[in-house]
Amino acid sequence: MKWTLRRWLVVAGLATGLLACSSMPPDGVGYARSSALPAPPDPPDNPTTPEKAALGKQLFFDKRLSGDGSMACQGCHFRHLGWTDALPLSRKVGGGMNTRHTPTVYNTGYYTAWYWDGRAKTLEGQITAAWKAQIGADPAKATAVIAAVPGYQAGFQKVFGAAPSEENIAKALAAFLRTLNSGEAPWDRYAAGDKTAVSADAAAGAELFTGKAGCAACHRPPLYSDGMFYNVGLEAGKAQPDLGRFAVSKDPADTSAFKTPTLRSVGISGPYFHDGSVASLEEAVRYMAAGGKADPHKSQILIDRKLSEKEIGQLVAFLNTLTSEESFAPPKLP
Repeated sequence: MKWTLRRWLVVAGLATGLLACSSMPPDGVGYARSSALPAPPDPPDNPTTPEKAALGKQLFFDKRLSGDGSMACQGCHFRHLGWTDALPLSRKVGGGMNTRHTPTVYNTGYYTAWYWDGRAKTLEGQITAAWKAQIGADPAKATAVIAAVPGYQAGFQKVFGAAPSEENIAKALAAFLRTLNSGEAPWDRYAAGDKTAVSADAAAGAELFTGKAGCAACHRPPLYSDGMFYNVGLEAGKAQPDLGRFAVSKDPADTSAFKTPTLRSVGISGPYFHDGSVASLEEAVRYMAAGGKADPHKSQILIDRKLSEKEIGQLVAFLNTLTSEESFAPPKLP
């Protein structure tokens, strides 16, 4: 079955509409690029514009947004690491650690629930929660700091017609995140007709991905996630297992279930899984292909696929072709 983006969105239920097949650049104005993925749909109260995305980009990289001025949102999301941080568990302002791995913010605008357990219902809401918990801010105090910067005063007046506020700071950040579209990978060039873009092993791995290995059942192209929640056995045997989606839904079937991570740029975003417990991509593929650990709540879709070492290698080769190669430059801060 060929998974067009429209079919994928309908089946996965991640969005209700599509915009033109281009995306605004992180730097802002007057530029559009072709992509295998269109820009994600915007909420009615926060349409994305180049100017708003550029303002959000500055805020994303600005440490003044945090509680003690030491950490920007970008402190957990690095472009060269697939917008993750290469740590098993994400860190907070002050050196504290979270209990889960930093997820990528690539293509985050397509989802309808955020965090590993899906507890946030809007991207703007997720941003506000992370603003408080992750970078330790009192949003009111941080907003006052931002509002005192002349460059931000001018920028917010231009974009919002108002001074910086907690609400429009979150909206600007969300607008920037909705521009982080990862559809410029070697596999996208191959799928568009450039048969020299990937190796024969990678092409064979793609066949395994949608066939024998069963990966595409949850990691549906073209975003390589279905936005759903699954228990893959990683919490089995832990003294205090992470209850995952159950903490939100209260449905026993969701015990230790976590959102399907996108595989876009997975080759550079290790370690892997919600707990960051697997160091290498090959090890992660091998774990999933073997059906995961035994757990009474494990999703039935996980079974031993009985893949050979050659097939494991081919899957890894394919996954490495999903690394996005779009250009990106950090912003200049006011």
